[in-house]
Amino acid sequence: MHLSVGEANVGTMTDDKVKRRLTTVLCADVHSYSRLMEADETGTLETLRRYFAAMARLVERHDGRIVNTWGDAVIAEFASVVEAVQCAIEIQQEASNQESAPPQANPMRFRIGINLGDVMVDGTNIYGDGVNIASRLQELAEPGGVVISSSVYDQVHNKMSVGFDCLGQRPMKNIAPLTSYRLTLGGQTAGLGNFAINEGAAPSERARAPRMDLSRQPSTSTNVVSHWLGKLPRPLAAALTVSAFLILINLFTGHKIWFHWPN
Repeated sequence: MHLSVGEANVGTMTDDKVKRRLTTVLCADVHSYSRLMEADETGTLETLRRYFAAMARLVERHDGRIVNTWGDAVIAEFASVVEAVQCAIEIQQEASNQESAPPQANPMRFRIGINLGDVMVDGTNIYGDGVNIASRLQELAEPGGVVISSSVYDQVHNKMSVGFDCLGQRPMKNIAPLTSYRLTLGGQTAGLGNFAINEGAAPSERARAPRMDLSRQPSTSTNVVSHWLGKLPRPLAAALTVSAFLILINLFTGHKIWFHWPN
């Protein structure tokens, strides 16, 4: 069987066609890595290897895979957005625990960015804006923090008992500004507390933000009077309000009482 030139070209194009898929990309890097290497190359490399091993274990636990590592950076991908965010939180928790036991003079702290987006697939590698956005979000994160894109937020904000601070639209190198969110818990950046998945969590742009307890606020006399009047029948409350108003006018306009309640 012989193929025409046209048929052969179609077959070649099909083989060479770029494959794409929707995936959750996690990018992490070490804050001030150059400074750490300058201070202690050997110690920093040993610490980095230990953290990378922990990351690989956590990524596998959450059904993800390490796509690539270079220098101090890691790229991983996950089929589940929730698992990706939970993995990021656990990475920061483990890093925080290792910082404090025993305390380190130059602790290694990671910044993590997560994006849900379309990527190009080439063997085991992934490319495209889906990856680039995750990398830019990582640059927005504080040391020990996690920043996610709005596409990730839409999928997880009502499934996890964590806070989400909207950072608004931030300019990013070679990428159009997009809305991002910082993970928080109890007013702290992600990585400094315990996080858990909560399937029944209510959606909120600033989830789990502390609310003001009005019952504990100092009450003023005006609030007390208003509260008391609110419990009275409406006609009686209106009559008392008018009477009080007239009495005040009487007191400020003369010494004699000219106001009398009608018989």
